[in-house]
Amino acid sequence: MAERSKFNQLMRDVKRHRSVYVLLAIPFVYYIIFKYVPIFNGQIAFKDYMALDGVLGSRWLGLEHFKTFVNSYYFVELLRNTLMYSFGKLVFSLPLAIILAISLYESNRPRLSKVVQTLAYLPHFLSWVIMYGILLALLAPGDGILNDIVKLFGGKPIDFLTNTNAFPWIVILSDAWKEMGWSAIIFIAALMGIDPSLFEAALVEGANSWQRVRYITLPSIRPVIVIVVLLRLGTILDAGFNQIFMLYSTPVLSVADIIDTWVYRQGLLEFQFGLATAVGLFKGVIGMFLILGSNRLVKRFGGNSLY
Repeated sequence: MAERSKFNQLMRDVKRHRSVYVLLAIPFVYYIIFKYVPIFNGQIAFKDYMALDGVLGSRWLGLEHFKTFVNSYYFVELLRNTLMYSFGKLVFSLPLAIILAISLYESNRPRLSKVVQTLAYLPHFLSWVIMYGILLALLAPGDGILNDIVKLFGGKPIDFLTNTNAFPWIVILSDAWKEMGWSAIIFIAALMGIDPSLFEAALVEGANSWQRVRYITLPSIRPVIVIVVLLRLGTILDAGFNQIFMLYSTPVLSVADIIDTWVYRQGLLEFQFGLATAVGLFKGVIGMFLILGSNRLVKRFGGNSLY
């Protein structure tokens, strides 16, 4: 009787807040269809998948695809390049986004701040195809703006996009430029939540701008920074397929080839769907352990964690 009463109360609550539950249903259905249902097909990572036999009818191979990937001649190089780009983007992009957010928040010129904010957001909405065109106009050895400056001072033109030393910096810095403004949004939102009385008290005490940032702003948004870093660690093996795929070429393949581009060539172009799925599963497992481990470390030493 008591359970029936609780159920009736639950139904009355659902009916009363039905608009909220309708909104909740949209992402719920999305995750069921596009995130959880495909998990069933993940079993082809352990099978010799044949399209005619289907997912259930294909022969089991065990861990054969994982061994093929780990024992591949290119495995160390792929892992090195992937981690280099992922950590490079994290190290450069995150501080730049925080600096941009604090600069906009501390600015005393609202109109100038809005202009800068809009210009910083704009590159995020450009595809990497367009970004490649912009980088080509800047860095091309023939008529690129940067090489025109080099030639103006008597230097020889440099083909930056096919130079193995310059290519990693182009990837990391172009990503920082494209995503810096968009990444700053979450930090601007965190800054808006700081109690203004803290800044007023600091002004009364004679604190300058740098001291306000150091003792009020940064400690206040530290939990948000920690969460963003933890979430980025979860996708540390996603080094940005679209960007690398657009920018890389044969001369820089040794420093440009990442796990995703290798999977594209080996898994999709050669129809090795089982291998491609195994590598995707490998990346997911590594990301999960990185999140769990780093979250535990942060919780133990810092007090702020994801959960």
